[in-house]
Amino acid sequence: QLDVVESGGGSVQAGASLRLSCTAPGFTSNKCAMFWYRQAAGKKREWVASISTGGLPDYVDSVKGRFAISKDKAKDTVYLQMNSLKPEETAIYFCQKRGIGLCLRNNWGQGTQVTVSS
Repeated sequence: QLDVVESGGGSVQAGASLRLSCTAPGFTSNKCAMFWYRQAAGKKREWVASISTGGLPDYVDSVKGRFAISKDKAKDTVYLQMNSLKPEETAIYFCQKRGIGLCLRNNWGQGTQVTVSS
């Protein structure tokens, strides 16, 4: 059983938007920070965005101003709103929970594919 499940990926044209979701039951109560990564074919996994237990967001420079991370504590769900998508952002997007204790159990999801065509 996976504790982290991503959804919302798809195929879009350049300039379009997508919203990814990551559901991780218990991440709020266990005070986990949540991270989004992406991995393009043949490339290393890259950190994209994160949100702290206190709700402070952070982003890789390349997505600042276009992506927004948020969380719904009641649903134990984190979102990644992605606007003005670029073809080079085609990748599998993964969600990770971090922290201590249960935050470290099964802390990666299986990912969701995002394909951006030009």
